[in-house]
Amino acid sequence: MTAKFWYNGKLSNSPTLEIAPDDPGLIYGATAFTTMRVYGGHLDHPLTYWSGHCQRLKATLAAFQWPEPDWDLVRQGAHILSHTWPVIRITIFPDGRELILGRNLPPELVTKQSEGIRAAVVSGPEFERWLPHRKSGNYLGSYLALQEAQRLGATEAILIDKDGNWLETSTGNLWGWGDGSWWTPPLEEGILPGLMREQMMGWLLAFGERVQEEPWSEPVVARLEAIGHSNSAIELVPLREILTPKGTISRPPQHPAWEKWRRFFSPHPPNSQIKLT
Repeated sequence: MTAKFWYNGKLSNSPTLEIAPDDPGLIYGATAFTTMRVYGGHLDHPLTYWSGHCQRLKATLAAFQWPEPDWDLVRQGAHILSHTWPVIRITIFPDGRELILGRNLPPELVTKQSEGIRAAVVSGPEFERWLPHRKSGNYLGSYLALQEAQRLGATEAILIDKDGNWLETSTGNLWGWGDGSWWTPPLEEGILPGLMREQMMGWLLAFGERVQEEPWSEPVVARLEAIGHSNSAIELVPLREILTPKGTISRPPQHPAWEKWRRFFSPHPPNSQIKLT
């Protein structure tokens, strides 16, 4: 029988989780979490980036002044579930309990990576993310933004600030290519410091690629030849159509820039001596 989840030091095959009705995680969304893609079934695979995900959790717990979990138990639960599931989500409660869930990759991910998806720019106070620089359990703003995008006929939402600058999607960070450079909104704009974003920034800069961290105003978006979004599970998915209040923006999903990106996830990634061209 396939294990469903790991909770508080124990593996479970149950389809349900028992949690107290007054648990802060349930009432307030008071949790810290991280979601990772397990490459090759190994937590220590370089692309899995286990150390980065653990550091993200530790930093969030320290900021919230919550106790750390038993990291040996966290590792044990994630290790067991990684044999079955390609995506692992680790959630830590305010008292140090851990909940680890396994899931499949998003449906039709390969097709989406090749053909791109439609996104919609949404605006309104209800779509703002609380503590955007922390990966907490309060994702209501992003959830509502995604619902609104789906009502508009899109599969992803783009969040904006009070000046209309694009910030991030409801599930990841924005990336673009234009004028011979990579573009991504700066963390100072109030976006999540995604670990896939962190990894790609490091890889691209190590290969001598130019990365522009500037607010995505309307003129910046207009100069981008390709636009996509990333997170640890999907790697990168191009945005082929973006619905905005002023009309639809179209970008090619198979732009050469994305081939540069995908080389890092190929069975034989480029070594540090190769510059992407």
